[in-house]
Amino acid sequence: MPAEWEPHEATWLAWPHNEESWPGKLEKIAPVYVEMIRHLTTGEHVHLSVNDGKMEDLAREMLAKEKIDLSRVIFHQWPTNDSWMRDCGPLFVRRAQGMAIINWEFNKWGGKYPPWDLDNQIPQKVADYLGLQMFSPGIVMEGGSIDVNGEGILMTTESCLLNKNRNPHLSKKEIENFLIDSLGVSHFIWLGEGIVGDDTDGHIDDLSRFASPDTIVTVVEEDPADPNFKPLQDNLDRLQKARSPDRKPFRIVTLPMPAPVVYEGQRLPASYANFYIGNKVVLVPTYRDPKDSTALETLKQLFSTRSVVGIDSTDLVWGLGAFHCLTQQQPAR
Repeated sequence: MPAEWEPHEATWLAWPHNEESWPGKLEKIAPVYVEMIRHLTTGEHVHLSVNDGKMEDLAREMLAKEKIDLSRVIFHQWPTNDSWMRDCGPLFVRRAQGMAIINWEFNKWGGKYPPWDLDNQIPQKVADYLGLQMFSPGIVMEGGSIDVNGEGILMTTESCLLNKNRNPHLSKKEIENFLIDSLGVSHFIWLGEGIVGDDTDGHIDDLSRFASPDTIVTVVEEDPADPNFKPLQDNLDRLQKARSPDRKPFRIVTLPMPAPVVYEGQRLPASYANFYIGNKVVLVPTYRDPKDSTALETLKQLFSTRSVVGIDSTDLVWGLGAFHCLTQQQPAR
């Protein structure tokens, strides 16, 4: 599996439409998509899944209004239950025989939000459209639960991959073997718990991300009274002790956590780690917080050849995810 910063042929998205994901705020989410697509199309094509012709017309109208080059956007009238392409969409891998797709089973984060039957059909549709071979390992897995450095190292969390609502019949070693066979990885970094409000049981893309083969950026909470303090310190400690296959330590760079984002009494999983690395841009969620500038400056130093763009995600994170959760990269062949 290539690293996210390697060249893309395109980014895959699904237009937001599920009111239950953003109750009372759905109308505020489409403009965020327009902003995402505006920045992404400067460096790559965007494949956009829509439910029907009416939804396509709406999306086209909103994109055209912002003078976005629609020749860079490929529409697919493929109905979905929701818009979390990172977790239900195709995962691309390179093989000696060419690019292929891995099609994990998706059960909407342990069966929490049925239905998910339409989402589970997307990888097959993408494989058919692109003419790529598809492999179905037969286990439940989500793209947001793993991160790779493109050189055989995979980072994930115990709280998600070992959760009994995913693959209760598999041991940790058996799960590792599936990832070795499917993604070509050979070395693992296991973190512990996720952040408060994360309904995925601790996806890695809200916690820690590879920024280069030997650099990991990770979020930390500075307030000892905050419930995120201890689990994030534990994750930081694990990363500092982690070693590459040749026994070298990783360069660990920290990002702050924003102040709690709370809506209707619910704390949301607001994290700067949920950024997405495009060909020319890095899309970073911001939260109207003074720490936004610190996070952006840190990521600008890590991704100096790309434009690091902060987009207000205060409404977006009401859906319990941000830019990385919504995107899936298609590596260049």
